[in-house]
This record gives sequence, structure tokens and C-alpha cells, in this order.
Amino acid sequence: MNKAITDGVHFMPPAFAGGLDVWSSGDGTPGSDTYEDALNAAFVPADQDFGGALEMQKTETVQRLRYMGETPILPGCYLRVRARIKAVTGNLPTVRIAGWPGGPDGAHVSGLAETGPQVTLTTYGEVVEVSAIVGTGQRSGVDMVWGPTPVYGHFGLDLTGPNGGIVRIDDIEIEDVTRVFLRDMLSRVDVRDYGALGDGVSDDHAAFEAADAAAAGREVLIPAGTYHLGDSVTFQSRVRFEGTVAMPDDKILSLTKNFDLPAYIDAFGDEELAFKKAFQALLNNSGHESLDLGGRLVGLRAPVDMQAAVANRDFFAQRRHIRNGQFSVYPGAVWDTREVTSQATYDPADPKRLTAVENVANVPVGALVVGAGVGREVYVRSKNVASREVALSAPLYDAAGTQVFTFRRFQYMLDFSGFEDLSKFSMSNIEFQCQGECSGLLLPPSGSGFQLRDCFVTRPKDRGITSHGEGDQGMLIDRCQFLSDESPKAAVERVSIGLNANANDVKLRDNRAVHFRHFAVLAGSSSIITGNHWFQGDTLQNSPRTAGLVLTRTNNRGTITGNYVDNSFIEWANEHDQAPGFSSEFSFSALSITDNVFLSGHVAPWFTYIVVKPHGAGHFINGLTVTGNSFRVIGDPIDRVESVDTSFADLDYNRFRNIAFRDNMFNQIGTPSASPLILEHTEASPAATWEIAPGPKLPFGAWVQTVESVVAAGPVRDAGGDPHFGACYYEAKQGPGRDRAKLQWGTPVSGTVTMILRVDDPF
Repeated sequence: MNKAITDGVHFMPPAFAGGLDVWSSGDGTPGSDTYEDALNAAFVPADQDFGGALEMQKTETVQRLRYMGETPILPGCYLRVRARIKAVTGNLPTVRIAGWPGGPDGAHVSGLAETGPQVTLTTYGEVVEVSAIVGTGQRSGVDMVWGPTPVYGHFGLDLTGPNGGIVRIDDIEIEDVTRVFLRDMLSRVDVRDYGALGDGVSDDHAAFEAADAAAAGREVLIPAGTYHLGDSVTFQSRVRFEGTVAMPDDKILSLTKNFDLPAYIDAFGDEELAFKKAFQALLNNSGHESLDLGGRLVGLRAPVDMQAAVANRDFFAQRRHIRNGQFSVYPGAVWDTREVTSQATYDPADPKRLTAVENVANVPVGALVVGAGVGREVYVRSKNVASREVALSAPLYDAAGTQVFTFRRFQYMLDFSGFEDLSKFSMSNIEFQCQGECSGLLLPPSGSGFQLRDCFVTRPKDRGITSHGEGDQGMLIDRCQFLSDESPKAAVERVSIGLNANANDVKLRDNRAVHFRHFAVLAGSSSIITGNHWFQGDTLQNSPRTAGLVLTRTNNRGTITGNYVDNSFIEWANEHDQAPGFSSEFSFSALSITDNVFLSGHVAPWFTYIVVKPHGAGHFINGLTVTGNSFRVIGDPIDRVESVDTSFADLDYNRFRNIAFRDNMFNQIGTPSASPLILEHTEASPAATWEIAPGPKLPFGAWVQTVESVVAAGPVRDAGGDPHFGACYYEAKQGPGRDRAKLQWGTPVSGTVTMILRVDDPF
């Protein structure tokens, strides 16, 4: 860089031979005294050392010599002011380069260094050179650091020390020496300067480490070429890749100053490999907790084994986050579902294990288990080849004995199943473009706090998110969209599922799911499902629908609030019970369904929005709140909104407890149901026994267990027409279906009463 060459800027002052009227004895500003006709200065045209020279006698304490021209001070430009001088006679002075900084308004800028290093003349006739560098930046070797305020300077030299001596001064030179600082100004260190070859064969690891150490905060440049790194490299400086690197899978490249996927793509030249290496660094460097994909689309040629990408870690429990990008797949056979059949034995006493598994080595971990008596979303958690055993994610409800099971291993874009435990891991603002070729995410078998937020899981072939163990403990799925690849199909023909979970405390909040067989299958308890919209309709008229939300834990302790349940229903089952029949437990309990919108169009009349499906005898409802919901049907009405699926067993209605089914809104529903049920009954003719038949208005077709109150609406009259003031008592669970009650009076009476009846026993 040289401004005199590149921009035509003139720095050099004129020679003394041109006249001394531009050389000031003051600070060089306009109006200051010059050496023209001065008594102590004259131009000497012929000097044996200098040719023409200025001869000057020192008469002042500080004898100044300043060029009166305004030498420009430019940001990033560094000037060397240089003079040659010799003593002729008299006292020997001290000499230094000096300048006067001027601001944009022409005023002096104070507080700056205005002189360079001093040199004392010691011998007459000896030529001594003095110099100083002036510039805007604080750099090593700059004598006068002036910063950004001065825009010009008056430069020359000072004579100090004793007066009376005479010196001769050669022409003063000012030159642009910015080139001296060019490397520092570019803030770049080239790895080739430290021995890197970039031939793809030689190990450039040591050169990379040396260049990073020398950078001291500057950028490290990796020029064009292929650089083999035989060991891990951690850059403490920002790195710019023009070439690429190659290194063993188990070696780590850590870019601490520009840790993002675009930098790794530049480093490795391949998006898929770059993502693996960036994830490897994410879990091996405490200097960063998140990986920014930089909005890049990463094409995957095969499922990414996330643990194999790290290799040195089976457990990880510090917060790590991946964000801001897309994943897509290249179609191919590598994404095909792997299916294996094998005979195995199941013992309900060991509910999460298959034993005597034939060909157990071929059974894939993470595979879906299919067979007689196997519930939905049961997976292979792990296997032991030596003992021929397979560990399951959930018990089987009716599979005791030996049978042939089918194991279907779906292929996932990101597969975390190789980790033993992965906790506090989250992903956000990512689209998983499955394209109907593969599934989305397979979680680790153990871990807590997994989070997916503001993501799209688009067109998964089989599953959006799968848990084959309990890596979903406390899982948070927030503001995501699950978009099926099966929209054209009838609802009952679809097979894909948005997500499943086995552990407790799952939160599904503000998500949207379109046209899956099921949005979610949840086997744990204490889930919070709020603000979601899932819809599963089709174009058929009066057609069946599938469950949007499947709950398989009897003692659920869950909350379903503020959702939009569209052309689907909520199914509450116990297919993951090791002993599906009731055995001294809470049974179907502690579920709250409140303030949701239920809507369907053109469904079969037997369709219901809430289905309880016991897989064994003796179960009952022991805590259910269904309040504040809106139930609506477009097209032909349906019979009711709730039902019991008795495919395996019915409920024990005699043991219903803690039921609140009230304050709901019904449109196009044949029989709105409620409990407590407010009912008005009129007995037109005097009778001692009044039979009350609320029948279908009670939820689930349950029994009348309690008459909470009976209040006469006007006088109750005896057979003679006189008011009767005697009280009645009730008898519950009457009639063939035990869905009736009787009021017993002391004498035949007629009249109208308002009653509150319940399907449960509140006591």
C-alpha cells in the first residue's frame, strides 16, 4: 500500500533549494515566522555530504524547523519523517523529528505525542540520520500515534540542548511506509508461512497450530489446497478457508471464533461431513454451547449416526443447541425400512423383555415391534446378543408365550440412538425435509430435557420423532409443524405418526400436525398438551377417523387444554400395561380435558371425540374433568361426544369416582352429556314411586350412582290435589342398564322436580 502511488497523494516537502519561505521557525501554521532572510539560517548550495543543505545556528532552547505545507494524515496510512544532519561547529545539540497535529477546523489537537526519539550529535562532520513514524493506529514501531482526529500535520525537526552550535540539514523526506505494517493491518496469518503444504498428504497439523499461536487474534488464512491434519486442531483465532482440510473421523476441528456450519462447510467442502464434524466439536468444546447452521440446507446421503459422529462420548448432559437451517435427503435404497422377523418368548412377569430371541444379532435397536398383543409404538430399546434378549420400550398387553414378532427399523435423518444418555439437548428453527423417503428424529434411549421448537418436520415416511426408550423425559415440543406425506389417503389408511413418548412430563405446546394417523402417542404421565392444532380428516363422506392423541397411561395426571382437535379424537387406553386388567391401582384417573375446540365434518354417526379403551377387565374412571369444551359437527350429527371402546373389555361403572363432565357446548350432537346432570322430571299422575330415566345424557352410558339434590318446582300434590310436604328418598342404579333412579314418596303424589344426578360417587 502506498498512497502516493495508488491515490496520488503528495507527502514529500520541497527541497530547501526551492526557498526557505515555506519553512517555519515556529509550529508551521500560517503566519508563523519563516527562515527566509533569517539571521541564523541560510541555504548552502554545495555541501560535500548533502549537495544543497540548510545551515542553521541554534539560538533558542528548542530550535524548530517545520514545513508549512499541510501533510495529510489518513486512516490506515503511516508516514516516516526522516532527516540527515551533521554538526559543523560550536556546541553539539540534540535532534529529533517533530510535528504539529491539526484538526478538521485547523486548530491544534492537543494531548498527542508530537516528537520522535532524540539523537545527540557527538562528532563534527559525522552524518546522523533521525526518523520517526507517525500514523493513526497504535502499532508497534509507531512513534507518534495521533488517532483519528488530526487530518494533517506540519512536520520537521527540533534542536534541543545547548545553544550556539551550527548544523547542516539535508532535505527532509516524508514517505508512506504503510507497507511495513501491511501484515498487521490485514490481520491475517497464512498457514503456508508456518510450513503447511496443502498437498493432501503431508501432515499440516503442526503448521496449523503454529499459525494459530502466531495470529494473536488475527485471522488465519487457509489458502487453496487440501490440508491433511493428522491430529485434532483447536483454533483460538478466526479462520478463513479458501482450501479444505481432511482429517480422521476421530480427530476434532474446533473453530472457537467462527463456530458455525458455513465455516465447517468451507473447511471440509461437503455439507454432510461438515455437519458431523461441527456436531463433534459441539460436544467436545466448552467454548460454545450452540451450533448455528447459518440458514444452510444440508443434504444427507444416509442417516446420520449422531453418536458415531462424536465417537468419544456415550453420555452428555450439558446444554447443547442446534439451530437455523434445513436438512434434506438424497433419495435411495439407504432409506428403506429394514424388516426382520424372529421368534421370541414374552413373560408378563418380566414386562419389558423378550427372551430366547432367534437371530437376535439381526434385530435392530430402535425397531418397531409388531405382533399379537403388542400395543402401538413399542420399540427395541437394546439387545444382548450373548443372552439372546431384547429390551423393550414398553410392556406388551397380551403376548404371553412364544410367537414370531416383526421388527421394523425405520431410517431417520438424525439418529441419536447410539448414545447411552443425552440430556439438555435442543434444536430450533430447523426444517427436516423427509420427502416421504425417511423419518425425522430418533431420540437416545435415555436422557431428559430434549427440546424441539419452531421446527418443521415435513413429510416423514413413517415417524416424525421416535422415542425407543426414555430419552424423552421432560421433552418439550413447542411451536413446531408436523406435515404428513399421507394427505391424499383416507384417515384409516394412514400409517405415519407425528411423535411418541414413553417417559413422563412431556410438554406439547402450540404445535400443528396435519394428516397423520396419530399426532402423538404418549405412554407417560403428567403431560401438558396445550395450544395445539391437529387435524386428520379426508375427502370421504361419513368416513371413520383416527385418534389424534393416544394416551396409554391409566393414571395419567395429564392436562389437555386449549387445543383444536380437528376431525380426530382423543383415545385413552392402557395397551402398555404389563397386566391390562385392573389390579389394585388408580385405574383410568387424573385426566383433565378443558377449554378445547372439537370439530369434525361429515363423519360417521358413531364417531365420538373422547374414547376410553380398556384392554382388560375391572377398570373404571377415577378422576376425569371434561369442562369448557366446544363440540361441533359439520354435516350429519353424531350421537354423542364420548364413548367406551369395548373391543377388549368394558368399564366397571359401579366404581366411577371424581367425574366432572359439565359446562361444555354442543352443536349437531344428538345427545349432549353431563355429570353432574341437571334434569327436570314431571310426574303427571300421582304415584308413590317416580322412575327417573336420564339414560343417554349421562357420560359413557354410565350408571346413576348419586342423586345430589331434588328440588320441587312448584307444589307436589297428593291424589286429592292437596300440597304434599313430605320428603322423598332416592334409589340409584335402577333399571336393566342401571342408568335410572327412583324417587320414593310416602304417598302417591304428582308434580315437577329439578334434580342433579351423577355417574360417580363423590364420597
